[in-house]
Amino acid sequence: MDKKTKKAANSKFKTSLKEFFRKLLVSLKKKPDIIPLGLLLITFLIFSLNLTDISNTTSKIQGPNMGLSEFIAMLLSILSMICLLNAFPKRQKPNKMMIVVYLILFAVTIWADINYISCINASSIKINAATAYITKTKGIIIAHIIGMSLTTVAVILEPIIAKLLKKINTSVEIEETEVGEIELAEEE
Repeated sequence: MDKKTKKAANSKFKTSLKEFFRKLLVSLKKKPDIIPLGLLLITFLIFSLNLTDISNTTSKIQGPNMGLSEFIAMLLSILSMICLLNAFPKRQKPNKMMIVVYLILFAVTIWADINYISCINASSIKINAATAYITKTKGIIIAHIIGMSLTTVAVILEPIIAKLLKKINTSVEIEETEVGEIELAEEE
């Protein structure tokens, strides 16, 4: 490829990338409640895709209520998504009751995660290559707490985020061209 072709391809890529982000901003302006839901979905995926390590840690340590804490965190993460889906109905005011239910579920989930971490910290098991998953599990639970907290902050600040998104200019600039007189050929 010569330099001119590379520059044209690079320019086309930049233009399509800018258009992608513009369309993403437009969709976020229309439905800003997607932000907390997306954060919660990412948090849930991090937790659920690592359940093997969490279950192995539970079976290795067998602390008081570790299995129950794991079950509560998983169940309430799923129920939190349902609450958020119902908290912001389309073209209506936010459903405050669902937001309150979400906040209660958040508090119980954080309690379950903290209980699970305290059981890991209280165990006397030495971490080696065979039990390295215990350290990974602790990191996953901490990531779950952080993700749930960020989601809750996004839920609480959703009206402010919506107002800030509306201030962003997402209109497309159209170049003006001068159009001369159009000559129509007369039929003879």
